Amino acid sequence: MSQATPRTLRESQLTVADGVAHFSHQRPAARNALSMDLRADYQDMLAQVESDRSIRALVISGSGGSFCAGGDLKSLQALRNAEDPEARSPDAMRLRLRAGHVWMERLRSLEIPVIAAVDGPAVGAGFSIALAADFVLASSRAVFCMSFAKVGLVPDLGAFYFLPRVVGMARAKELALTARRVGVDEAQKLGIVLSVHAPEALETEALRFASRLAAGPREAMGLTKGLFNKSFETPYATLAELEAQAQAVASAAPFHAQAIDAFLGGKPAAYDWDRQQG
Repeated sequence: MSQATPRTLRESQLTVADGVAHFSHQRPAARNALSMDLRADYQDMLAQVESDRSIRALVISGSGGSFCAGGDLKSLQALRNAEDPEARSPDAMRLRLRAGHVWMERLRSLEIPVIAAVDGPAVGAGFSIALAADFVLASSRAVFCMSFAKVGLVPDLGAFYFLPRVVGMARAKELALTARRVGVDEAQKLGIVLSVHAPEALETEALRFASRLAAGPREAMGLTKGLFNKSFETPYATLAELEAQAQAVASAAPFHAQAIDAFLGGKPAAYDWDRQQG
């Protein structure tokens, strides 16, 4: 991949090169806990990725040997001790969570592949962010924990939606109610992790994987992802109609016509995973 200058946000960096955006949490001293500034960075990052059609894949990672340690407990403590009773009210917490779901839904709904490169802990809301990605590539030292019960809270930032869809309902309940740590080997067996890499190679492998996906048909891949996102809660007849509409759109895209011409002309396919080099 070619080099690009990172764009420094509040507590993260965003780099775009060769159709791949790389968003990196930059709070290593706090294990990349999800502060209000980092939440705002997600919104800024999503605005750029959504508006730039040249971006065809997104990688999310953390700096300093941590992916994301979840919510910022110091900020939660400050809210609890605030002099203003409204700031520490249940309604204030509800509104805070609702604001987080706005950008999490945008992240889930991106019409490009999203890869979480998890090195070290992905805890609490950090685990939820990893689950929102289409693929999780992890380092050998990655650890996942649905830690909310340890601090008397319920899972948040989409965990109730994402976790049972990945690991099944009984296992999701077990992980949430025990709040136990899940090592990378178990996470791979549960279907959370797609592949495991050495810590020093993780980001390179994640960017390579993203680059290979970025070579694919943007319209068809976005439509495919969107339909899979709807598959568990959509009746067959409705999903079949959505499939027909999506296929009509995909078949009208230039990529499809070019691929058919190449095939009939005996030329190599522009997107061939088995032959594609990272």
